[in-house]
Amino acid sequence: MVFVCAMWLTGFDAPSCSTVYLDKPMRNHTLMQTIARANRVFPGKHSGVIVDYANVFASLEKALAIYGAGKGGTNPVKDKEQLVAALREAIAAATAFCAGHGVDLAAMEALPLGSMVRLAAVENAINALIGPDAVRRDFFGHEKFVGTLYGAVKPAPAAIDFSQRVAGIATLAAAIRAKLSPNPPDIATILKQIGELLDDSITGHAIREGGPPAIDLSKINFEALAERFRQSTHKNTELEALKAAIAARLAKLVRLNRTRTDFAERFEALIESYNNGSRNIEQLFEELLKLSNSLDDEQQRHVRENLSEEELVIFDILTRPAPELTTAERDEVKKVARALLSRLKTLLVLNWRQKSAARSTLKLAIEDTLDTLPAAYDRPLFAQKCSALFEHVYESYPERNVGVYYAEVA
Repeated sequence: MVFVCAMWLTGFDAPSCSTVYLDKPMRNHTLMQTIARANRVFPGKHSGVIVDYANVFASLEKALAIYGAGKGGTNPVKDKEQLVAALREAIAAATAFCAGHGVDLAAMEALPLGSMVRLAAVENAINALIGPDAVRRDFFGHEKFVGTLYGAVKPAPAAIDFSQRVAGIATLAAAIRAKLSPNPPDIATILKQIGELLDDSITGHAIREGGPPAIDLSKINFEALAERFRQSTHKNTELEALKAAIAARLAKLVRLNRTRTDFAERFEALIESYNNGSRNIEQLFEELLKLSNSLDDEQQRHVRENLSEEELVIFDILTRPAPELTTAERDEVKKVARALLSRLKTLLVLNWRQKSAARSTLKLAIEDTLDTLPAAYDRPLFAQKCSALFEHVYESYPERNVGVYYAEVA
């Protein structure tokens, strides 16, 4: 809380300020500038609140008529009761949405806290709202809107009437986000934060402490996982957890080697086919398991090729796409990849991307090294590969001993 006057009254600049208390008479532009302190745009902020102890509302109406009339001459200042009504409508819409997907929030709230039946109801609610993607997005949209309005209504006493339902919706959303994380956060911490945010609402303790274990795709027995899925009563939850794990793994693989984007495209196509109804949930799960197996093979490919991960990227850039190569020619390309990486690292001086001489030297080194490629690389293809490799180095090695590969080692 900050007490301001004089110059600070109109010059105080904190976009996150949401409430201004007025305790002295003001008028015209001074009043407008003052109340504007609470009207800055800020993430998660729905509106500003003016608490008037000096009866300046009559002056405010005059000031708004001169300086701040809204579109069509309407008064932009609304009584807080209208905000409460908007919150009531948002909660009703969120409750109806959940009911439309088989989740009865009122019935769940009525169950004894900490009981197995309530935990089971929460798990069923998560499974109903976690997927498909469109359902989850819509639920998150309702949760965000309700939370924003609830925060704007507080600390008005009317907020108490909504706290339990808001806490329940927020808790479900937090649990779903935790399920989607390949490295789930501590659910107990999430629940504590929700409880604080929603005035220590007891509903915030509905989820068991401790989130689902992360899925390590490199250690999965896929046949056992498929059998478990067939018998699962929470297939949406199982599917979304697998999707999240694959997405995280894909992001890492593509970050290290951008020629792997075909895997990401395949993953997105599978998800899209499920969302548009071309595949059912069992078919999608089976296809994702196949994709996971192919990711295992891709992750170990550099070992089979007898290359490091960094050398493999250069090799892939040189061979994807490329002319048909014999085994002997592929071995020659591997030698070029090793030699080029070793040479490039000696040229990455401090701030090399900002120095035209350093960039030119790097380009010449790439062209000189690639000049030893097999005869299958004609001049247009040679120029294309030189350009692609320079772009790769520019993006992946911003400084000497800095970049995605060094972060991976660390």
